[in-house]
Amino acid sequence: MGQTRIAAVAAHFGRDLGFDLQRIATLIDHARSAGAALLVLPDAALGGYLADLRHPDPDALPPALDPDCAELKTIASLAAEMVVCVGYCEADGPRRYNSAVCVTGDGVLGRHRKVHQPPGESVAYAAGDRFAAFDTPVGRLGMLIDYDKTFPESARSLAVDGADIVACLSAWPTSITNRAPRMAQDRQSRLFDLYDQARAAENQVVLVSSNQTGAMGGMRFLGQAKVVGPGGEVLARTWSKAGIAVAELDVGQEIANARRVLHHLGERKPEVYREA
Repeated sequence: MGQTRIAAVAAHFGRDLGFDLQRIATLIDHARSAGAALLVLPDAALGGYLADLRHPDPDALPPALDPDCAELKTIASLAAEMVVCVGYCEADGPRRYNSAVCVTGDGVLGRHRKVHQPPGESVAYAAGDRFAAFDTPVGRLGMLIDYDKTFPESARSLAVDGADIVACLSAWPTSITNRAPRMAQDRQSRLFDLYDQARAAENQVVLVSSNQTGAMGGMRFLGQAKVVGPGGEVLARTWSKAGIAVAELDVGQEIANARRVLHHLGERKPEVYREA
């Protein structure tokens, strides 16, 4: 496919859907001006994330949106020729899911419901039950939502399903139990970067990591959006501030280069791995 510009967002989103849509429109415009073909927005970019992860207030949850809602249709229209991944709270009857959708102006390309839940999140959301890659104009892609990437099996499942690009949409906070005086010293800050680079390197794929910034209730989000190459190298990043990390690369060629000598997926030995 040749050179592709890929963009990952660090930004704050709250409960005001109108404000969120305006911010998303601005970010899509900026990404388009930068020549991006793929833009990954954070988890919960429509409606914001939880204000308290340990004890979520059932009366103060993000607005639950139908998967065919007007807001997502607006984002698809704004995306036009671009591929855009965005997170939201999905309504499915009485259940809610922490979900992500990937769209272009032609409609929905893929969906994902967050599978792995940290303690407390199950009060607000039901858990998804699968990981699946799908084809897009920028290549075969799969999505993870924040805590999903803590588990190697998540990204590996997408890579085995042919994903060349893994989009990780997050609303990842600083440590709740042991906050550090500086963001760079925070345990969760270090883990967020470690998981991004490890998931890319172990699967030899391109990983695009977005995240929220700012605060929501007692939660303070890390930012640190980035694009990671298939060797685990950070190609572009925002650090802790809001912004867009943009990297240009030939995805297919970079993956082929990474797998030329050591091909991790091809050298697996599933027959000796324990499943439980």
